[in-house]
Parts: sequence; structure tokens; C-alpha cells
Amino acid sequence: MQSPIPREKGHTPEFWLGLIRDVFGIIKPEDYIEFEKEVYIEHVKFIDAYIPSTGIVIEQKSPGKNLDDAFSQAKNYYDWLPLSQRGRYIITCDFDTIRVHDMEEPTQPPEIIPVSQANKDNLNFLLIPGETRTLEELISIKAGELVKTLRDYLMSQVDEIAKTEHYTKEQREKAVDDINVFCVRLVFLLYAEDAGVFTKHQFHDYLEARRTMARDALAKLFTALKTAPQDRDPFDTDPELAAFPQVNGGLFSDNVRFPYLNDEAVNTILVDMSEKFNWAGISPTIFGAVFESTLNDETRRNIGIHYTSIDNIHKVIDPLFLDDINDTLNAFLSQPPSHERTKRLLALQDKLASLKFLDPACGSGNFLTESFIHLRRLENRLLANIPPTEERKVKVSIKQFYGIEVHNFAVNIAKTALWISYLQMWAETYKIFQPDKPALPLDDYNNIDEADALRADIFRSWEVPHDDMLYIMGNPPFLGYTHKDSGQKEILKKMFPDNWKVDYAAGWFSIASEYISRDNKIKAAFVATNSICQGAQAAGVFKPLSQKWGMKIEFAYQSFVWKNELPDPTKMAHVHVVIICISNNPPEWRSLYTAEGKKLVKNINFYLEDGPDEDVAEETKTPISTDVPDMILGNLPRDDGRLIIELKDYADFIKREPKAKKYIKRYIGAEEFLNNKLRYCLWLVNATPQDIKNMPRVYERVKAVKVFREASTRKGTQKLANKSWLFAEIRQPAGRYIAIPQVSSESREYIPMDWLDDSVIPGNALHIIPDATLYHFGILTSRVHMAWMRRVCGRLEMRYRYSKNIVYNTFAWPDPSPEERAVIERTAQEILDARGNYPDSSLSALYDDTVMPLELREAHERNDRAVCRAYGWEADISEGEIVGRLFGLYHILSGK
Repeated sequence: MQSPIPREKGHTPEFWLGLIRDVFGIIKPEDYIEFEKEVYIEHVKFIDAYIPSTGIVIEQKSPGKNLDDAFSQAKNYYDWLPLSQRGRYIITCDFDTIRVHDMEEPTQPPEIIPVSQANKDNLNFLLIPGETRTLEELISIKAGELVKTLRDYLMSQVDEIAKTEHYTKEQREKAVDDINVFCVRLVFLLYAEDAGVFTKHQFHDYLEARRTMARDALAKLFTALKTAPQDRDPFDTDPELAAFPQVNGGLFSDNVRFPYLNDEAVNTILVDMSEKFNWAGISPTIFGAVFESTLNDETRRNIGIHYTSIDNIHKVIDPLFLDDINDTLNAFLSQPPSHERTKRLLALQDKLASLKFLDPACGSGNFLTESFIHLRRLENRLLANIPPTEERKVKVSIKQFYGIEVHNFAVNIAKTALWISYLQMWAETYKIFQPDKPALPLDDYNNIDEADALRADIFRSWEVPHDDMLYIMGNPPFLGYTHKDSGQKEILKKMFPDNWKVDYAAGWFSIASEYISRDNKIKAAFVATNSICQGAQAAGVFKPLSQKWGMKIEFAYQSFVWKNELPDPTKMAHVHVVIICISNNPPEWRSLYTAEGKKLVKNINFYLEDGPDEDVAEETKTPISTDVPDMILGNLPRDDGRLIIELKDYADFIKREPKAKKYIKRYIGAEEFLNNKLRYCLWLVNATPQDIKNMPRVYERVKAVKVFREASTRKGTQKLANKSWLFAEIRQPAGRYIAIPQVSSESREYIPMDWLDDSVIPGNALHIIPDATLYHFGILTSRVHMAWMRRVCGRLEMRYRYSKNIVYNTFAWPDPSPEERAVIERTAQEILDARGNYPDSSLSALYDDTVMPLELREAHERNDRAVCRAYGWEADISEGEIVGRLFGLYHILSGK
């Protein structure tokens, strides 16, 4: 009997649910797709199928129907959806053919996919929300949520017990460790039964039959899984228990204690985690999200852990080792089959098996698992091209991968993730040939050490055979100076005695440099916050490593925005990072990755620019040029806001305290300076004690400042309580002075700077230059100074962070003739005059590159030419050449 012809009505849900289930291995595809979604077009219409996570609209038709008409119909539905519900694609289908219309490329013809050829690769976009997450990521994040739900329940029991007086801190810590081990064991069991390592539903059915004694049943199972069948208890005649294979590998070696599992917990395991979820599709690399999802915000900030996406992992491991291996393999495979090619392939396989990999801050093992997976895939590809007449063996092993991690839960996840990736790659190998060695039992694996690589000195003591190639890699904690604890600061003081106020990641570069100095075959590549190669840190971190250990930068990614992949947007991390690979034997041409792409350069300096290592400015407390006025910071309140009067409160304050008017001055920080905003402060420098007592509202504020300063943990601030009516640090100039904001947008060609006078109080978010002249203003606002600032300054995210010691004091001023100085003074005044034509416009508006007035731009260009002439340079000199020449002057003037 012929199968009935599928029809749009009645067969659409069956077709799409089956497709998603078969292609992606999702047990409950109805969780990902909905049918007959309402859309209002004059009256209610119904979209045949809709995928909420991607906003994909699907219009299904019966075989033989016109799919062009179907697209017009779907496009009409799509246009009436709210913007937030529209995705990138519209799909039309007639049960035989799938057409994919890309709404970002509306003029391009649709991609046509025969249903018979549908697979994960050509349908992967279906379940990628916002095109940022693959199906593996979605499944892995869901897996993390499931584990977190169970772990939260187990932890609640521990916390209840911890309330008793007999439960010590040490006992609680041990209980938490045991729960962590229990959770990762459970993950392995769920994965094993879904991925074919065990028989289908084997773990589920075993636990279901023993749900009333689940805790004891699991304890027995853990014992069986670590024991060879011949060594198990002969008096235990449970056939279902005996059917489980030995797993070993260290996963089930230690005895763990875990709380009683009530019906709710058992149901979570059996229904939510087993029946409703397919663990075969998880990515062991992405599964690090499990670890992060269990940490609260404070713990995650203190440890500095962020989940690194797979794309960003490959920014590290591809240029570090994968690209070279892949290119070599491709070169061999491009040759016709021969005995000589086979010899080369087998030699390459031996090389792959000799490589060693170390992540000294491995977290939940993301870098290690992703590296292992791709190394094994390269090996599988290689083995597929070895003739069957040759002996074929898998030689790449997880024993080549090492990690150091301070957090116990992460250690357990890292080991489990590596074993899961091992089994996944073994399954891929089985598609090529049948190895003699079975997947189970696993060999013992103890290469992940629980320790702090910097504190425990374990990194230095770690050895690798001399003839092996070692790659050190990872994503060390993102901790700036202010977030480090005292122990971490002491570590950095020993490593960088001359400049220890550096990011914590600098410690990993230091210890890796020391390690690399042992053997020129060792390379290290780390993700780090971009500040490590900016401002004072560029010289403070990398110059001593270069001088002491011979460290060179082999490849680098300039600053880019990195974010984690957590599903909770409130926990989403947005960090500006760099990637730096160091070695002491770099190639002749090095790879520098910029926003424009990859370029090959002769050298990558410590700012991650194409240039010599010597071109790095070191922090100095006085200007290297003579006859230059000193720059200082504005006044520092340290008052908990009590001496500051906001604009919204100003009129009422004066009304209620009229005697205070003569003690109130305009207060300007960077925000007020750039945006013409009004703010005020109490400036009580000349006020007597009686004056303050006679102003009750002022007196109350002064008392509040005193209380705030006395409560500080800083002794210096406590002393300031004795003069609580004054700003903590007073640096108020007399007369006119130049003001420059500490932080300014990177999109501006020029940092806005201006003249202020002593009628206003500059705050400490401004740098100020008393005793400055128009000539000084002209030099500082020129493209010459801006080029220097852009190269040597620090950054706040990507915004310029102007500083006295690293930008102003290191800048080499020209030695102009009287005539050249006069021209610069004139062009500087022209800049001020051009601004004066727009009295209602803020500096922020005037220096917005999109709307910068033409006469202001032209005035700056004339000033730029005048400043270049004072240096003796051509007017059209490039910014790179300006920086190069300024560094030449810097070396002469500073003697460095």
C-alpha cells in the first residue's frame, strides 16, 4: 500500500518535529518550534510554523504547490510580526525541498536544500538565536541550567544541615565538594546513555526501578562503574547493575557522600534531565557554562572567571598550533596516494601524539577540550587516508593535555569534559575503522591539578620531556589592580618589582616567559584585558619580560570586544581583550590581527603595533622636555558627595541657606566639562568655624563628611576627618589654566580641551595645567600630540585614558623658532574663535566627527600644519611616521 501524500494541513507538525528530532537528535523538538502562530493582519492569520529562538517563519505547502507564492504569503506574515520577533530567515517547504530566504540579502536567490540531504550543517541556522549560538551551545547551556537546578536543591540540604552547631566549616566544604563530584558523575551517566556508550535508557531504567532507594542505588552504581566486572561483589546478583561496563578513568574512583534524594530530586533526574533532554548533543567545550552558572556574582568577580566562546578559543589555538598542523596535513593530502605520502602521514600522526598542552588557569577545561577535539579530528582525517593495509591506531590521547585550576568544581568538570570529548571523538573514529582498543574502560587521567598556578609554584615545577613541543594557553582571571587581594598583589610585586600595579594576567605572562626560557620550542598564548598592553603596563609588563627572559610577541589580536555566552543577560560579561602569543624564537614574519584583518609584520611591539620593542614609553613623574609647565590633577573631594550640590538641589539649597551662596562655586568634572552641565560644590577654604556653624545645612553636610571619613578603612582618609569642611586634596590654581578630561571617546580625532579660570573648581576627573600659554594649548590640541596619546595612553574599555605620567610627561615637545611659536599661538586662538561661533554647543558636540563645524576643523588643520613645521616635518606626515619620530625624540630626551 502506498504511503499517503503529505498535505500542508495535518502533516506540517509531524514533518517538522520529525526533521528536528532526526537531524539534531532533540528528544522534545516541540520545545523549539510552535505551530499555527497567530499574526494579526486586519484579522487573525496563522503562521504554519515558527521558531521563537531564531524568529524563523516557515510556510509549508503540499507537494507540487508554488513556493514563490508561499514566500509572498510568508513575507506578508513576517512584515506584520513585531520587530523583536523577526529573524533573519523565511523558510518555504513542500515536503521535498526546503527553500531558505535570507532577509538580510533580499536580492539573492534562496538556498535550496533537498529534504533528503538535510543535516546539521545545512540546517544549523534553525536553532541559532540571533546567529550567535550554535545548536551545541543551546543544548549545552540548557544542560547547565538542568545541573544547576539539581545542584541548588542538593546545596539547600547542605545549608540546612550547616545551621546546626555540630556542622563545622570544614564539613560543609567537604559536603560541597562531594555534591560537585556527584553532579559531574551524573552528567557523564546521562551523556553515556544518550550517546551510545551505555545501552539506550540504561541509566534511566536502572534508577527508575529503584527510585524509592535512589541514594543507595546510585552509590552502588558508582562502585560498580569503577570496578572491573570480574572484581565486583559476587554476592550482588542485581543483573541490571552487572550490565553496566567498567568506566574507571578516575571518574568514579573516590567515594562521595551526597544528600538524600527526595521524589522531587529523583523526578528532576529521571524526567527533566533524562526523558526530556538528549545529552548526546552537548559540547564538552561549551559545558564550562555549567561551572559558571553555579557561581554567584561575587564569587565570579573575585575569581575572575568568564566563559570563553568557541570562536574566541580558536582565536588562540588556531594560530598557536592548529593552522600549521592543518596546512601540513592539507599539503600531504594534496599529493597523490603513495607509499611516501603514507610515511609522511604516519610521521605527522606521531608528531601530533608528541605534542603537550597546558592551561595553567583552565577553569572548566574549555581550551583543553576544544584543542583535544580538533587535534583528534585532524588525526581522524589523517587515519581516513591511511590505506587499510597499514596498521591504523589512535595515538592522540587526553594524557597530552594538562591543566591547573584553583576551583574544585571546575577541576571535576574539566576532567569530565575531556572524557566526554574523548568518547565523542572515539565515535567519529569508529566511522573510519574499528580500532582494537575499546572505548571503555577509560585509562586513569589525573592531569588536572587543583591549585593556584601562581601561588603554589606548581607551574614552575611542571616538567615536560625535552623532545616534546609544549603549548601553554588559556584565559587567566580578568582582575585589574584594584580587584586583587593582598596575596595576589604580593605575587605581582615579586614578579614586577618596579611596576607591580598591573593586571593579574601579567603574572601568567611572567611565569610563562620564565618557563619558555628553558626551551625555545615552548610557546604561550593568553587572552588578557586590553589594558595589559596600554599605557604604563605596556612597558611595565613586557619590557622586563623581554629583558630578563628573552620574551617576544609571536602573534597578537589587537583589542576587541569579548562577551561570555551565559544565557542570563544580567550576568553577561563585556570585556575589551587582547590575545598575545609569546615565545623566544618567533618566525621572521609575525601575524598581527587587527579590526581590518590579519597582516604579516616584522615585529609586534608591546602596544601590539607594528614597530620595534624599543618604542615604548615608560611612566615618568616629570616632563622629559624642558620649559614645559607641570600638569596636575584637579581637586579631590573624598566626601561621599556631601560637599557637592547637584543642579536640581541648587536653588532650594540657596533658598534655605542664603548665607552659603558666597561659598558655593561651580564644580566641573569630565562629564560637566564635555557636556556643558552645571554642578556646584561647597568651597569653604576661607570660611571660619563660626561661618560654618551659622549655616545649619552646611554644618550638617560637614558633619556627614567627618563621619564618612572616620569610617574609612584608609588611614589617610581617616586623618582627613580633622578638616571635614575641605576637599581631601586641594590643587586649585589661580588664574587661567588648561583642562583636559581624563577619559574621552576613542571616536574623536582630538581630545577636547579648553581654558578654565579660578572661578570654577576642577574635579579630579580633569587634568589641569596652570601657567599654560596659547602655545602650549596649540601643541597639546594638535594631531602630533593626539598621535602620541593614541599610541601610549591607557584605555577605559576603548576610550582614551589621558594621564600625566605616561602621556604628557613622556611627550617630546618641539624647539620652535620665535616665528614658529607665534604661528602656533595664532592658530590656537583661531581654534578658540571657531568654537566661539557656537556658544550653545558643548565640547562633546563640537568634537563629534559627524557634526564638527567646518571652520573648527579647518582651524585645527592649520594648527596641525603649524605644529608639524615647528618639528621640521612635512605637513602631510602620516600618524605612524609621527609616532616613530616622536619615539626617536623620546629616546634622546629620556635617555631610554
